[in-house]
Amino acid sequence: MAYSKLIKVCFSDIDNAGIVYYPRFLHYFHLAVEEFFSSELGVDFADVLHVRNLSLPTVHVHVDFRRRLKYGDQIDIEVRVLEVGRSSITWGYKGYRGIAAAGSDLLVEGSNVTVCVTSDTFAKIEVPEWLRSGLESYRARSDD
Repeated sequence: MAYSKLIKVCFSDIDNAGIVYYPRFLHYFHLAVEEFFSSELGVDFADVLHVRNLSLPTVHVHVDFRRRLKYGDQIDIEVRVLEVGRSSITWGYKGYRGIAAAGSDLLVEGSNVTVCVTSDTFAKIEVPEWLRSGLESYRARSDD
């Protein structure tokens, strides 16, 4: 089963139409990935950046918006590891209204590609072995 993070929609997330402003979904994806690192890989995301000297800037994004989300709603973001390349990782996301379960409304689906770089110089590097093995282990556990 994929890792998921339940997020409550805050007032600052909505637009003038009273629904979640579309870039906020990318923020939700990122929040879920940060928690994924702690929960599934056992590494705090701040340590990835500051101790392990690894940054993961996004170089490509794709999102399909399916249903609206309002202030006070909750969205459950599932995180998937779609591909681990030489220096890149392709992440997949599905967001469901409330807790993801059979019959929950699929609200948003997306993916992004991140590239591994050093945090201090932004030099591109290969996916570190600790990260590659952790991601592959997660894929095996979650059937991704």
